[in-house]
Amino acid sequence: MIKRICSSLFILFAAFQSFAMSFEISDLKWVNDVGAKNIPSSDKIFNVSEYGAVGNGTKINTKEIQAAVDACCNAGGGKVTFPTGEYLTGSVYLKNGVILEIPEGVTILGSTDINDYPVIETRIAGVEMKWPSALINVLDCDNVMITGKGIIDGQGKIFWDKYWEMRRDYEARGLRWIVDYDCDRPRTILVSESENVTIKDINIRQAGFWTMQLLYYTYCTVDGVVIRNNINGRGPSTDGIDIDSSTKILIENCDVDCNDDNYCLKAGRDADGIRVNRPTEFVVIRNCISRAGGGLITCGSETSGGIRNILMYDCKAIGTGSGLMLKSALTRGGGIENIYLKNIEMDGVRSAFTISVNWNPSYSYSTLPEEFKNVELPVHWNKMLTPVSPEKGLPYIKGVYLSDINVSNAGTAFPVEGTEDAIIAGIHLDNVKVQSRRGGRITFAKDWSVKNLELYTEERLRITNAEGVEINDK
Repeated sequence: MIKRICSSLFILFAAFQSFAMSFEISDLKWVNDVGAKNIPSSDKIFNVSEYGAVGNGTKINTKEIQAAVDACCNAGGGKVTFPTGEYLTGSVYLKNGVILEIPEGVTILGSTDINDYPVIETRIAGVEMKWPSALINVLDCDNVMITGKGIIDGQGKIFWDKYWEMRRDYEARGLRWIVDYDCDRPRTILVSESENVTIKDINIRQAGFWTMQLLYYTYCTVDGVVIRNNINGRGPSTDGIDIDSSTKILIENCDVDCNDDNYCLKAGRDADGIRVNRPTEFVVIRNCISRAGGGLITCGSETSGGIRNILMYDCKAIGTGSGLMLKSALTRGGGIENIYLKNIEMDGVRSAFTISVNWNPSYSYSTLPEEFKNVELPVHWNKMLTPVSPEKGLPYIKGVYLSDINVSNAGTAFPVEGTEDAIIAGIHLDNVKVQSRRGGRITFAKDWSVKNLELYTEERLRITNAEGVEINDK
């Protein structure tokens, strides 16, 4: 094994030097203004069994659970709870002042019939469109809580199998870019256009699609949630927690095992995302674990509205695809900036620091096959096919601060890919140690500052088309 101890310091601006090299969390004043500001408080109890719900695992209880939620809201708020049992249900819609308690010994089973999830206007993977409701929905609400030590089981395998069957067909026809949008699958929890929502301590399994989406949302806390989406197979697109064009979000004490991005920040895709133009910003993720999945922290690939001011600290990645993943596409626009990682442990990740502005072209770029020319297309197809001008489409990645990070048993240290027109700029590393089989490649980058980087690899790190990026091998 070749030992490389890499240490170079670039002073970009004298007044900026100390913060560029090492940041303190206390320097980020906005971190104290994230998370739900209040939670519902009431002694009123609404037991779903009193509204006819039966926890035998076979009776569909959608109407009965919704009746309990409606009664709770109409009474000014309170707690909707369950006796021990398994409760099969389709989409349920929470309301202002409601605490949905799922006690230990209770399992909520998501219906495997897509017709039990009514279609709503929402956003999926960066595009506003019609899509099935989630299993549990918080829409246009204030002051809501989901809690308890019980289990929410999305029973997602039927939807995973559906996706893989459709994808084989779509890929053969040149439609990889649209299959994810055509294959209807239910999310487990959707919080949209809401404020002051707390999701605490629940256990979620086998999401049919994304596990938890926080969309167009302000002041949310997700605390102590455990996600296990790789039970009974490996579910495609089973992201853990997606923060989507939302602001002032706190994620803490969570443990995510999934088959796509674990903790992910999104802000719209291509022409439709540029039209909406809503950022994700002021997000704190702390004391969390990622296991199987795409990334401990992923920004993108939906970047159109901008992703900025994101802090992750005291977190671990164990066998995850990437530790840090920043990804966009050349038609996406927007960008990623002011990303802060501190006190991070990574073990067995495929790549430590993955950065790309041209991510997964077969998925990222929409091209209509000849067989669909002169055919009336679905609305969301037309949105995906709307061209984006080069001046609007180029994304940017800049201002990434990595401090006190230890990486062991990685596959690749730095797969970093910019382009001539979209340079990866302003990456700052301080007190970072990486042990990996491959150093990787950094291309089209500039103005990196590196201090106390220890890089242990079997294959050298390659740096090409880079200005102000010097990592000295010794």
